[in-house]
Parts: sequence; C-alpha cells; structure tokens
Amino acid sequence: MFDEERRLAALQEMGVLDTPPDERVDRVARLAKEMFGVPMVSVSLLDRDRQWRKTQIGLGGNEAPREDSFCDYTVRESRMVVVKDASNEAMFADNPFVVGDPHLRFYAGHPLYAPGGEPVGTLCVIDTVPHEFTEGQGELLRDLAGWVQAELTRDEELDHAAIIQRALQPSRVPEIPGFEIAASAVARGQLSGDFYDLLVLEDSLRITVADAMGKGAGPAILAAGVRASLRTLPGRGLAEAMTEADRVLEEDLGDTGMFVTAVHADIDTGTGEIELVDAGHGLSIIVRADGSWEHLRSAGLPLGMGSADLAERQSIRTALGPGDTFACASDGLLDVLDPEQPLVECARLIRELGPEGVVRAAADRARGATAIDDVTVVVVRRNA
Repeated sequence: MFDEERRLAALQEMGVLDTPPDERVDRVARLAKEMFGVPMVSVSLLDRDRQWRKTQIGLGGNEAPREDSFCDYTVRESRMVVVKDASNEAMFADNPFVVGDPHLRFYAGHPLYAPGGEPVGTLCVIDTVPHEFTEGQGELLRDLAGWVQAELTRDEELDHAAIIQRALQPSRVPEIPGFEIAASAVARGQLSGDFYDLLVLEDSLRITVADAMGKGAGPAILAAGVRASLRTLPGRGLAEAMTEADRVLEEDLGDTGMFVTAVHADIDTGTGEIELVDAGHGLSIIVRADGSWEHLRSAGLPLGMGSADLAERQSIRTALGPGDTFACASDGLLDVLDPEQPLVECARLIRELGPEGVVRAAADRARGATAIDDVTVVVVRRNA
C-alpha cells in the first residue's frame, strides 16, 4: 500500500533535497546517457508537489511539477516503468509532458529507495523519439539506479580501518628516471575501501586507484580482494585483469549489492604512452605542458555490477609528452574541491603546485573540516 506521508518523511530524513550538485551522481547520469543513447537523463526526488532533480541532462532545469509526471507514476508503482512510445499508449498519450514540452515519447524509469525501503525518486532515461527496450537494458537501468541509490544514502562519515589502509598502500613511491611521482591516501575515519597501488614492471609503471562503495569493514575487505586480484599475474593485460577482478566479485559477492569503481593504467616509462581501463571511476585527467587539460573517460561499469565480459573493458590510449602530468584520485577529492568545477580546480592546482605540491594540498584538505570521505591521489609527471 502506497503511504505518501511515510514516503515524504523518509525523503526528508535523507537530507538530499535542494543540495548542491554531486559529481558522483552526475557521472552516473552521463554514463546512462551514453549507454542508452538518449538526450535526457534525470535523477529525480519527489517532494510533495514537485520533482526536484539532483542531476539532469537535457531537461533544462532542476525542478518540474510532480503532477502528471512519469516519475510520479513510477514512484507510486514502486517498480521499473518503461514506455516505448507514449503517444501510442492510452494512459500517457494526453499527458502534458507528451503533448507539450519536452514532447516525451520514450521513458524508462527505475525507483530509488530510502534506507527504509520507501520509494523517494527515480533514475530515468528519456527521449523525444520512440525506443525499443530489451531485458538486458532493464537490468542495466536497475544496476545504475542501485549505484545512484548507494550514492544518495551514503553516510557522511565512512569508517576506515587504519591497519588495512596502511596495508593497501605501497611502502614507498617508486623512483623512475625522467618521471616525478607523488601519491597519498588520507583516511577520514577508521575503515576504508579506498586504495592506490604503484607497481614497477619491466618497462612501465602500473597504477591502480579504486574505491569500494559502502561503509564499514565490508568495503575494506572488498578493496583488499580487488587489490590482490589486480596484482596477480602482472603480465596480464589491463582489460583482462579488470575482467577477472570483476568475475571474482560477481561470483563471490554478486548478491550483496557491493561494487568497486577503479582505474587500472600502464605508463610506458620509455615512450610515455598510457593505456588505461576505467571501471566507472571517471576521475583521471592529463594536464598538458601548455596548460590545457583532458578528462579521460570511458563507459565501463564498476566492478561487481554484472559486466564480467572482456569486450566491455575497453582501453583508453593516450600519451604523456615532456612536461605532461597524469593524475587520478578517489571521489573523496571532490568533497574538498570547487563543487561547481572540481576537475578544473584539480588541473589548476597541478599546474601551480606540481605533483608533490598537489598531493600535499590534497592531503591537507582531506584532514580539514570540509572533508567527509577519505582522499586518495596519484600524480605522475613526465619531465621535460
């Protein structure tokens, strides 16, 4: 039975309404847009009379009336709702969002739930032309909604086990001629799933940055398992290593809802060439010697979300020229940078402070009052 007052109380207790943009949620929306090939995506939370969008792409605003909205119907049904062509369905053909702006035709929405199980919002993908929708796409939308839900309900303070955190960190930063390397990991609490790894191979530096989502001892154990899997047989290709880590997570922990965002990269220490595989992480950049910067992105899902297929782990390839800098961080860094343009500020700090300076600055901010998560940063500059 639908209980509106209980649902609204649960939404208020979450404390998410009217909060600033969150890069963690924004990147899920970007990923959904790419994967479903739609121009519009929204993470909407339904207040009493409005749908407020934590993030949106292509919809032109952060609020809309709740009345007659497809998301209201999805929340009331508390199930995934798929409308392939709204103009051909009697229930929706006269809807103001169909006959008027944005002239909606295709809609697929999945409910988002409060910790107590109350439906409070939706992740939806929308288009102005009809779409088919497969069973596999339904599973993907469900997984992405679960990711958004985990982000919206995460506690402000994650526990971190200092002993596990230290064990996951390299004992020292390697020294490689022609390169300047700096890294740090600052735990906010007592138990963490963040880790970074720096492994010197015959002619390359292998870099891993990962973040196991959730709280408590579980993510710390999960992170340790991912680190061990990625370190096994270092001669394997990056995509193969990530696929195997994904397979292990799916087999052992597929029913727990836990997942890991990760970047696994090789930098050729002779040529500066970079190969990188991104599993839902999206927080790698290159700052060029001329001051410009590039955001390295991919459409890969996090480890443990059902994509244990080598074909899904596509490599990104680029290169570090003399004076160029590669940087990768955990999403805790987003909490201590400019909330409007966090990656722009990160690039600026790299230009101004260099690898050692930006790592120290990140560590100092991670220990400050505004930090709510652990912060892990790896920076590598190829010297001119």
